[in-house]
Amino acid sequence: MISLMRKSLFITFLLLVTCLTVRAQRFALIDMEYILRNIPAYESANQQLEQSSKKWQAEVDKLAQEAKSMYEDYQKKASSLTDAQRTAREEAIVNKETELAELRRQYFGPEGEMAKLQASLMRPLQDEIYEAVKEIATAKGYAVVTDRASASSIIFASPEIDISNEVLAKLGYGG
Repeated sequence: MISLMRKSLFITFLLLVTCLTVRAQRFALIDMEYILRNIPAYESANQQLEQSSKKWQAEVDKLAQEAKSMYEDYQKKASSLTDAQRTAREEAIVNKETELAELRRQYFGPEGEMAKLQASLMRPLQDEIYEAVKEIATAKGYAVVTDRASASSIIFASPEIDISNEVLAKLGYGG
């Protein structure tokens, strides 16, 4: 009987400690999209990315049109060409399409110019936001700060725990 009472008392104590530990942890949310929209450098970076993307896409489109024209011309004249001429034109078309694929990869591939430009423009902003969030979280004792935009499992969160405006203020942008 005493052993059962000790176990019950021990379990109650563990539950109490667990509840106090969970209650002691503080959580906060940020809305990265909202923060970025309120930083002028982000809009400027987006404009630079868009301009570069359009320029590079125009080059890709021009090369694609050249390949298409070569193929259409080949289709029209194939029956009147010798075997050697057909082979030469087919090789030229394949080379143009290979050149097109390489240009796409060079500009828009995972390690292409677009990805490099995006990293060089956005990483400093993201690092600055991260440092501001870290300082606020450390000062206010938050155990976890989650980005509302990337946390798809959050169904509801009280606006009271959203520190996005504090982050903007810390960065000097008001909010």
